[in-house]
Amino acid sequence: MLTVLLGTCTVSLNNSALNLAIPELMRVFDAGATRVGWVMTLFLVAMGMTMPLTGYLADRWGDRRLYLAGSWLFLGASLVGALATTLSGVLMARGLQGVAAGLMIPLSLPLIFAVCPAERRGRVSGIWGFAVMIAPAVGPSLGGLLLEVSRWQALFLMNLPVAVLGLWCGHRHLEAGVADRSRRFDLRGFLLVTLGMGLVLIALGALASPADLLEASGWVPLLGGLLLLGGFVRQARRAAYPLLDLGLFAIRAYRASVLLACVQAISAFGCLLLIPIWMQHVQGHDALTTGLVFLPTALVAAICSPWAGRLVDRQASRQVVIFGLLVTVAALLGLAALGAEAPLWLIVVLMAARGAGMGFGYLPVTAVGLNAVPDARIAQASTLNNLGRRLASSLGVVLLALHHDLRGVQHLAQGASAGEAALGALSEAFVALALLVLVVLPLAWSLAPSRDRGGPAPVPS
Repeated sequence: MLTVLLGTCTVSLNNSALNLAIPELMRVFDAGATRVGWVMTLFLVAMGMTMPLTGYLADRWGDRRLYLAGSWLFLGASLVGALATTLSGVLMARGLQGVAAGLMIPLSLPLIFAVCPAERRGRVSGIWGFAVMIAPAVGPSLGGLLLEVSRWQALFLMNLPVAVLGLWCGHRHLEAGVADRSRRFDLRGFLLVTLGMGLVLIALGALASPADLLEASGWVPLLGGLLLLGGFVRQARRAAYPLLDLGLFAIRAYRASVLLACVQAISAFGCLLLIPIWMQHVQGHDALTTGLVFLPTALVAAICSPWAGRLVDRQASRQVVIFGLLVTVAALLGLAALGAEAPLWLIVVLMAARGAGMGFGYLPVTAVGLNAVPDARIAQASTLNNLGRRLASSLGVVLLALHHDLRGVQHLAQGASAGEAALGALSEAFVALALLVLVVLPLAWSLAPSRDRGGPAPVPS
């Protein structure tokens, strides 16, 4: 547990802390926001393109060896970033960090589950969820402090001690998994899914306004990526040894958990987009106040996650997830009902309620779904879950941003002020997110109250 948390939390902590360095990097390298923004975008694209390989490499090399390789790569990439003297060097470091994260993140829960009996996996996943939520909450504060007393290189250097400790623990304590040297590599599937994921993520990240969809540079990469992903699905159904085992979706509880996780990822990342716009454009708060408003969400989610995990071990999976989903819906509707003069304390309460919804509904659902999968396929299942959430959240954020721009223009055309137009568009978006969560609520009933594999284990066709 400690080994995995040292690795995955370092990735999350570094990523959230680096957000604050964007203005500093623009000044130091005399570059525009679009180019420096690739510091974040390249990490996400590299991680998304690497994740499809994780399941195959974990089967071929073993979970332990692959996770440690990712940890070494993240350590080396952090050194490259700290020593970089050009923006290109920083971008190269971020790309390498994204590749490392794509190898490490999907293996975090499989490594823990490999040494934990099924009846205690809810509890350990709750502890994992606590750390996963705390890291991004602490990251901006730590990043701001380091930038106050040092330079941007410190945001890369801060990874080194934790990464070295994580590697020492990993080499000493992680158990070697079973490797399947006979498994063949699905090259066609790899090319289809990697290029498809890359094109979709790049296209979504480049969309800045609805007008971009009318330009060939906006819709051609997106359409091309979607066609490639469609080709990958076809290839995965026909291949004897598919890169990603889509047959796992035949397991009812796992399928439901992935769909629930994707919808909740859309809700979570959608709020990361909408709430800063609401706080600053409608209410006129500064960036510091906006950032602090997100702390209650992370802290309450971290507190609730271990509690939810214990309840999952007591065979209360359905009740826990349904409660979390209903709390999420209530919080979203509450945000939709807020006016321009809403007091700050009420916003904090609703953000804390979002945290409770995430702690009970978002984090446990992944553990419940993985628990329904045969042990030998957990790495594959975790990879598919992460890929689904990444695509869903990216698409959801883009659609919400486009909705905000379109509806804002329509409200302005109807005579509303700028603040009223933004408030109207944001309220509609929060209601849409709440309705989306309600639509998938029945899926929570298919989550097994105890470890239920939902049918026979999928086998290669």
